[in-house]
Amino acid sequence: MPDPVFRPVTLHKDGEERLVIIWSDGHRSQYAWTHLRKECPCAGCREERLQPVDPFRILKPTELAPLKPVALTPVGHYAYKIVWSDGHDSGLFTLEHLRALCQCDDCGQAKK
Repeated sequence: MPDPVFRPVTLHKDGEERLVIIWSDGHRSQYAWTHLRKECPCAGCREERLQPVDPFRILKPTELAPLKPVALTPVGHYAYKIVWSDGHDSGLFTLEHLRALCQCDDCGQAKK
């Protein structure tokens, strides 16, 4: 895998709802935890996003509790693994994917 041009310099929580990453190029990315969970790159979540919404689906007890990260650990020098309070932990968020998911005002304007 090619070495990314940018690397995280710092990662920290911004309150209970957000993750902030400061990148080596000075960019300050911010992410709502719910956004990251919704954009999980694992095969199961990607498949689920392709399915039509089932209005009669019964929610699991873990889906009713507030979603939050339990752990965030680096995977080599290319990704992070997030363990979620609902038990999900199979998505690897590559640095490129995280950068693309940025929700800061600058990135939001660029995506419009």
